[in-house]
Amino acid sequence: MKDTHKHKGMRNKLAEILVEKGIMAKNVIEAIKAVPRHLFLDSSFEDHAYQDKAFPIGAEQTISQPYTVAFQTELLEVKPNYKILEIGTGSGYQTAVLLHLKAKVYTIERQLELFKKTKLFFTKMGYRPKKYIFGDGYKGLPEEAPFDGIIVTAGAPYVPNPLLAQLKIGGKLVIPVGDEDQIMTVFIRKSEKEFEKKEYGSFRFVPLLEDKN
Repeated sequence: MKDTHKHKGMRNKLAEILVEKGIMAKNVIEAIKAVPRHLFLDSSFEDHAYQDKAFPIGAEQTISQPYTVAFQTELLEVKPNYKILEIGTGSGYQTAVLLHLKAKVYTIERQLELFKKTKLFFTKMGYRPKKYIFGDGYKGLPEEAPFDGIIVTAGAPYVPNPLLAQLKIGGKLVIPVGDEDQIMTVFIRKSEKEFEKKEYGSFRFVPLLEDKN
């Protein structure tokens, strides 16, 4: 599949829709305009890639709705060279948006089939996260901590303490919390022990998988 002028035009239209829906961060809108979302989907969905909808990507996972990707990214307030941990790589679309913002991205995927597929795709496309790991997102990545930001792209029934512990002072965790529906929640680390919590409305994500071993 190629990235054509037609695709770019569709991305510009999608960006306009996201602005109308309330996305204000210019760098996030530019990333949505730049990242070729259709390449992250199976070819059967290519014609629908720039609708503001989620689509299946196999292994019972989805590529998130563009609005959700933009909203979570905006909440994260990414600056160049920020160390960002992503829990749930999925198709790699959110990863690519973060890389476009010049973040240093460390990303973890729990589904082996998806991990392998996305790894090949990253190589082919020239996307270079700092680390791409097959593992349990609930544990985070302590050996690379602390992080400026942590983004969780699946619904967590509770907030994993290791993720809070791996934030820098001033760092943010953006996580959808809940069972059926999730509340988009941001935790800002104020000190070693103190976190500020903010909530931003209801979303629906696939569940965040946990190692049961």
